[in-house]
Amino acid sequence: MSDIGFNEAFRSDEFVVEIEGIENPGIIRVSGLSDGEVVAIDQPNNRQNITPKVSARNVSHDDLVLVRHVDGGAGDEAFRKWFTTSYAADGTGRGSQHRRNGSVVKRHFGEEVMRFAFEGAWIKSSRFSDLDAASTELMTQTLVLAVERMYRV
Repeated sequence: MSDIGFNEAFRSDEFVVEIEGIENPGIIRVSGLSDGEVVAIDQPNNRQNITPKVSARNVSHDDLVLVRHVDGGAGDEAFRKWFTTSYAADGTGRGSQHRRNGSVVKRHFGEEVMRFAFEGAWIKSSRFSDLDAASTELMTQTLVLAVERMYRV
């Protein structure tokens, strides 16, 4: 008889995002977490034209998408500064050269159970939710980060 453990599945609601070691608790949604995708390439298989050999080329990662509440606090200013420093209107911005490292930390009942570290992230886009006088929804900002590398710690 096999020894199968029946653990409680992790909920997706308890997490925090750290960027350069600073927690960003206002982030309400994260998507794009993955171990990566290996790009497969076909190559000749020692003069056999019928069956090519499939090998790996490199690992790529999807964009990391962060959704956060806009509240006029320090997080608003930090993300605004990161974006505007990267894409300054006066031409001094360095674009994708202005990269940061961080982690998405999954917690379960307050204890860290999983961590996705990311490296070389830069902001590809920053968008805000629509404004609607008849709505009661909170204003959000969606940040799309290109990441150079992501891995589970």
